[in-house]
Amino acid sequence: MIISASYRTDIPAFYGEWFERRLEAGYCSVSNPYNSRQVRRVSLAREDVEGFVFWTRNIGPFMGRLSRVADLGRPFVVQQTVTCYPRALEPAAVGAAVAVRQIRAVAEAYGPKAAVWRYDPIVFSSLTPAEFHLENFERLAGALEGATDEVVISFAQIYRKAARNLDLAARNFGFAWMDPPDDVKLDLASKLVEVARRHGMSLSVCSQRKYIVPGAKAARCVDARRLAAVGGRSIRARLKGKRPECGCYEAVDIGEYDTCPAGCAFCYAVLHREIALRRRESHDPEGEFLWGPGEEAASSPESKGQTTLF
Repeated sequence: MIISASYRTDIPAFYGEWFERRLEAGYCSVSNPYNSRQVRRVSLAREDVEGFVFWTRNIGPFMGRLSRVADLGRPFVVQQTVTCYPRALEPAAVGAAVAVRQIRAVAEAYGPKAAVWRYDPIVFSSLTPAEFHLENFERLAGALEGATDEVVISFAQIYRKAARNLDLAARNFGFAWMDPPDDVKLDLASKLVEVARRHGMSLSVCSQRKYIVPGAKAARCVDARRLAAVGGRSIRARLKGKRPECGCYEAVDIGEYDTCPAGCAFCYAVLHREIALRRRESHDPEGEFLWGPGEEAASSPESKGQTTLF
């Protein structure tokens, strides 16, 4: 079994103590996001876990805990999102220099296969037009050259939850967002492929096959092959994506929606930041759930259309 921690929230940045305590306990519990009465007990015991995939925008607070995972003899991959958008879109993200140092630290300690750079979702706005993305991506790719061999992109899918959050940020900070036609996205993707290639990276596209341009490939964010390369042994897992067009291997996610307090304006996984802040404040690091069933009203049914947070 591969453990995903977590595409629903940022466990490394905000819930590292909880994860460490659950690792010591050998299990955690996760409620079904669409029916909180359905609960699954997930083993985190060494003999049951093939590897871990950590999703984050800030691995820094978790670096010491990565060594604990390594001591278990189980490989892990860090999928770290680094987009360096303006604060109006990413109010709590770490700066570019810090994020680059973090990914380089993971690569130096555990090898370049242990770190994957995510430049997603790509959000188009008056602050971040296509020209911004090309220049920004070039700068970041140059800074990360040699630290990773893959960058994952996706284009923002504007579900109602994301549209609501973007509209609120646009009103507060005086910008406009847009969802341009596919030809604009395909043109940018083609240019990003070439930038990535120049800096020693392959470019993959997460769950959006229509944007896989020549030179790009379908992303496999939960990748048993990459975990095997990190750990130096085979990983038992089957291909089973979590939604249409997902190329991932099967994994069990141990996060909860509506718990990431970072406040990104384009967030798919949080209905309102106030909810996430409240849940973070009342979170029990000793509890078996990251967020327990019945502690507050269940997440919006919009989550049924959810993509990953990262």
